[in-house]
Amino acid sequence: MSHPDMQPSWIDAPHRCASLGRFRLESGEYIDDLLMSHVVHGDLDDRSRPIVLGVCAIGSTHHRLDFLIGAGRAFDPARVTVIVADALGNGLSSSPSNSATQGGSSFPRFTIRDMVNSQKALLDHLNIDALDAVAGASMGGMQALQWGVSYPRFMKKLVALVPMAKTTAWSQAVNQAGRRALETSGDWRAWLAIMHVLAMRTPERFEEDAARAGGTHAWLDKRAAWFRTQRLDPLDWIWQSHAYDAHDVGTTPGFEGDTARALASIEAHTLIGVPALDLYNPVEEGVRAAQQIGNATLLRVPSTSGHMMASEADAASAAQLNAEIASFMGYSRESAS
Repeated sequence: MSHPDMQPSWIDAPHRCASLGRFRLESGEYIDDLLMSHVVHGDLDDRSRPIVLGVCAIGSTHHRLDFLIGAGRAFDPARVTVIVADALGNGLSSSPSNSATQGGSSFPRFTIRDMVNSQKALLDHLNIDALDAVAGASMGGMQALQWGVSYPRFMKKLVALVPMAKTTAWSQAVNQAGRRALETSGDWRAWLAIMHVLAMRTPERFEEDAARAGGTHAWLDKRAAWFRTQRLDPLDWIWQSHAYDAHDVGTTPGFEGDTARALASIEAHTLIGVPALDLYNPVEEGVRAAQQIGNATLLRVPSTSGHMMASEADAASAAQLNAEIASFMGYSRESAS
């Protein structure tokens, strides 16, 4: 996947790629030559500054958290350095679509813990031995919680928006429907109807979006045209969705499948944000994780946008999240307004 077309709200930071050699996966298989795509906002050479790692959602790139980065936002590059890492399988870091030696279906399956471990390898490559925080939304929020379990003393804080600690049967069924739309017809429009309407939005939010677009079919046509500019490879998304389905922090080595005990092991102060309703990652999963982490704050955002609450697509929620995260990180609310 080449870099998707720039969008007006995205930050045009220099795109970097680290070649990290042979990388062992949880399965015992290897990625022949791990490539870790990433961007840096701020001054990485100034190690007196706090460093935040941003991690991205399923099917997205390092631009996924741009709504939280910038002057006056939660992560202001004038005061903190932000490294945003592209996840395995997103077409920029090592993926089925871009591997020179393991392309297509020969690319090994990977897990969310493999994503986290590849990000740790990137930080080691950059000589970073501690973080102020790890932040992410959706699959990024799931990675953030996994960071807290896998590397409990590596960061001070976690920001996990619309996360799950263990993928629900509901979420697995949603992903399976998305996979079938791609595998049987290769039809992005059908996939969009499943993933970007039924999963990502609430009925109330889609009613508004469809009305602005001129109707349901007009919205789907416009969204499909926009999505083509993102150049996502179907197999990349399918491979990431399998990692999504299999996730459970409780299967981290040492926890014998005990999700609650794994969450209780998190030492970082954790902020978990959830909307009123989420038809992809059920709200109850975020609430349960906040209850089981010893030092956690649950933020309920009164959004009717569903899973999209944690994105630039909901301006009011984005403003609240920037203020709340800035406060959580120790910044003044005024600086994030």
